[in-house]
Amino acid sequence: MISDVLHIMSEMPGSRVSLGLRERGKSAWAAATSHPIVRQIGAGTLPYETFRRYFEQNILYLEDYARAIGLIIGKSPDYDAADVLSRFLRQIVGIEIPSNVDFLHRVGGSPGTAGAMTAMLPVTYGYTRHLLYTSAQGSCAEGLAAVLPCQWSYGELAAPLAAALPAEPVYADWVSMFGNDSYSALVAETTGLLDRLADPGDAAAMARLAWIFDISTRYEVQFWDMAYDVPTGHGGPDADGGLTDGEPAGDGGLTDGEPAGDGVLTGKEPGR
Repeated sequence: MISDVLHIMSEMPGSRVSLGLRERGKSAWAAATSHPIVRQIGAGTLPYETFRRYFEQNILYLEDYARAIGLIIGKSPDYDAADVLSRFLRQIVGIEIPSNVDFLHRVGGSPGTAGAMTAMLPVTYGYTRHLLYTSAQGSCAEGLAAVLPCQWSYGELAAPLAAALPAEPVYADWVSMFGNDSYSALVAETTGLLDRLADPGDAAAMARLAWIFDISTRYEVQFWDMAYDVPTGHGGPDADGGLTDGEPAGDGGLTDGEPAGDGVLTGKEPGR
């Protein structure tokens, strides 16, 4: 695994660790950024019921995502790192959480609705336990490797959609939240921070960063699957709303050596 990352980095200008991690897991990354639900958002055809399920879980997810970033801030090695991470946290708490609550209302849901927002579904729970555990127990770089796939993949998937916004205002506003220059600039800063903190010469540390990054990327795929209320890896509706014939979610499945449902890291975890 680590040899793959180092080989990829050796072929990239500036030896950017973040790009090496993304390239190594490109199959899962592509599954997350081009998931059928993303295509339906871009086409403006995603059923409100599906988007409502996504927002109900995403608000719960973002609350713990913010807590994870807070833990990472406490491990900042210097002012510059703390500044970048604090603005990252502000993006989540000041913009994305209140926007998600508003989106939930717009698609017919409410945080106060019976049964809504009261419990995390297994994917949400597993993903957030991975983020919180890694951010609490790991280094600043390890915490960043855990939280970056979410932030980074949303910016990447939104960029092409923003070039031709869907006519439906809810979907257009959601895409615009991520497909803008300010969001892209923040992603450049957070990925740049990981590049600065990671040591490409430390094979054990690089193996662990790759392992953490891969798990988060795969959880991104599973989170999209969850919004369709179908088993992970069984695909979902295609762009016109029809159910695909066993379309795989890509490299979305979690395997041995990755978090169990309670967030406990088990099996082949590197570096521990």
